[in-house]
Amino acid sequence: MTTTLYHNPRCTKSRAALQHLEEKNIKFNLVTYLDAGLTEVEIVEILSLLNMPAKDMIRKEEAVFKELGLSLEDTEATLVAAIAQNPILFERPVLVKDNKAVIGRPAEKLVEFVSANF
Repeated sequence: MTTTLYHNPRCTKSRAALQHLEEKNIKFNLVTYLDAGLTEVEIVEILSLLNMPAKDMIRKEEAVFKELGLSLEDTEATLVAAIAQNPILFERPVLVKDNKAVIGRPAEKLVEFVSANF
């Protein structure tokens, strides 16, 4: 069984997710995606596990979203490519366990996911 936390150490919610997993003594892989980056294939896989389109998880309030002229009306492929090229657009934290995933916003979603799956 594989558990992975996609983490941004500068994000309060992401740090809270990391702390929660550590307090529960859950073993997981930590991916600091701003450093490591994400491929389009990885993003598509995560979106599939989240059961949501890119437009529902992309961080539209980020300046780069506007700078690139992106719109929620853009194609899935366009939004996925934008996230891959600009990982700051990836909503965080995301916790993946086997074939399930959750965005830890609000933090209670991650707590509920952990309670139900560990």
